Amino acid sequence: MTRGEVMRIAVFTEDLYEDVEFWYPFYRLMEAGHQPVVIGSGKKDGHSGKHGTLNKVDMGIAEARAGSFDGVIVPGGYAPDRMRLHPGFSTFVKDIHDSDKLVASLCHGPWILASAGILKGKRVTCWPSLKDDMINAGAEYTDQEVVVDGNIITSRCPDDLPAFMREVIRYLEGKS
Repeated sequence: MTRGEVMRIAVFTEDLYEDVEFWYPFYRLMEAGHQPVVIGSGKKDGHSGKHGTLNKVDMGIAEARAGSFDGVIVPGGYAPDRMRLHPGFSTFVKDIHDSDKLVASLCHGPWILASAGILKGKRVTCWPSLKDDMINAGAEYTDQEVVVDGNIITSRCPDDLPAFMREVIRYLEGKS
């Protein structure tokens, strides 16, 4: 990749996503010159966040090919619980991870990383109630605002978004 290359980053969505955890990364990616691509289950053209904001889906997960993307961001809220009903989300994350591309997630989003089977031996953080799920998936849980372990970047909650996106942008700059 050449310096300043536009990277395509998948941003997952489903109903009841945590609004700010979707929109803050979406706009920060655009601001940094990258192309966020909104991927849903394929059941709807858009989804409603926990606080009522609507987004528009660019493609369904069945259409998405990891090879066409430079990374993925999995926001939290209740959406990851719904995403787990569609195995394509976890398969996509596993494929991105196995290609050594960015896998970033916060709050309840790391549930998808656990479903993808990519957390064994990795340091992660998440919403506190998911701690046991992360440990059971083989991860080392750490309670801090952002954790970077290789190509996996995780955060706990909306308050951590500035630190989370600082590390996501830093990672992408290192790859361009």
